[in-house]
Amino acid sequence: MKQSFFQNIIILFSGLIILFIIGPLLSMFINTGHTELFETLKDKDVTDSIWLTLSTAFASTLFFSVLAVPFAYLMARYDFPFKGVLQGIIDLPVVIPHSAAGIALLGFISRDSALGKFANIFGLDFVGNALGIGVAMAFVSIPFLINAARDGFAAVPRRLEQAAYTLGASPMRTFFTVSLPLAWRNILSGFIMMFARGMSEFGAVVIVAYHPMITPVLIYEYFGAFGLKYARPVSVIFVTISLLFFVLLRMMARKVTEARR
Repeated sequence: MKQSFFQNIIILFSGLIILFIIGPLLSMFINTGHTELFETLKDKDVTDSIWLTLSTAFASTLFFSVLAVPFAYLMARYDFPFKGVLQGIIDLPVVIPHSAAGIALLGFISRDSALGKFANIFGLDFVGNALGIGVAMAFVSIPFLINAARDGFAAVPRRLEQAAYTLGASPMRTFFTVSLPLAWRNILSGFIMMFARGMSEFGAVVIVAYHPMITPVLIYEYFGAFGLKYARPVSVIFVTISLLFFVLLRMMARKVTEARR
């Protein structure tokens, strides 16, 4: 009897949390008419912003994952002074306000900064450019990939790596043939979360590159200029596409996992 009561309480609380999550989204979908959606889909600014958002988020995630995964392995496998401090630094982009992150990035990649001047040699400009958008997306989302990959590498038994060393494998070969294949599920999960977080970023991006507009910035622009009636259909379309991409990536990851078993 007591157990049944406890289970009912758990179910009640769980239902309230689910309602809290999906309630606002359902309300937004219900209050958006089909005509408004179709008209918004014909808006070239909307479609261009969605394509820019998805492509930039994926490209930045792919590029920075090449740097983040080896770093995650370092954090999982080696002990060194101030490792805890370094872990705290990794988590900083999640903690600080993203508008402040945008201000920090703007000073770091502006045309007058050392990095900005170096990029200018190659004809590159971060501010008001897709490059800057990608950097802002990666800055606020990269902790998700690093932490997930670190946990994956930490779960790999050290004896397997030691066995590879005993058989004459180099540290690099061991990494690519033993550690990486065994930690890839966590890495893929972190990749998906980094991509999802990056494409939804607003605060840092709007400061670094208001134009060209990614969809979160476009939604804000439409809301400020035209009100809720015009901003809501864009939000519905972007949320739908984001959910489809997220579910698709999760399904692909699950199928790959099942195929490797």
